[in-house]
Amino acid sequence: MTWVLFYDYFSLFLLFFIFLSLFYAMIALANIPYDIAKKRNHPHQDSILIAGWFSLFTLHSMWAFLWVWSTLYREDRGWGFQTAKSIPQGEANVLKEQIAQLQSRIDAFESTETTMRGKK
Repeated sequence: MTWVLFYDYFSLFLLFFIFLSLFYAMIALANIPYDIAKKRNHPHQDSILIAGWFSLFTLHSMWAFLWVWSTLYREDRGWGFQTAKSIPQGEANVLKEQIAQLQSRIDAFESTETTMRGKK
């Protein structure tokens, strides 16, 4: 009879242990996007943390979106969209001069080519 009582308590202990482990795993899973955002120095860290806690109450239905949101940003390249960098004015003037010189050389080459064709 004492073995039956032992098994009852042991199964109750296992039930609580499994319940607490699953509860902890759900909370740890909710914080993974926040940890990623924190590591990448994401500008929306607080929003990702709050949305992660909110996803606990929606049974992690938003978790995949939070994971994508937290991994999109990297500190070295931002969101991944590069804008055209403006060229300094002095460098732009040098490039314009080079283009003008190349255009004049092409024009001179074309004029000599047409004169050469006309002589044939």
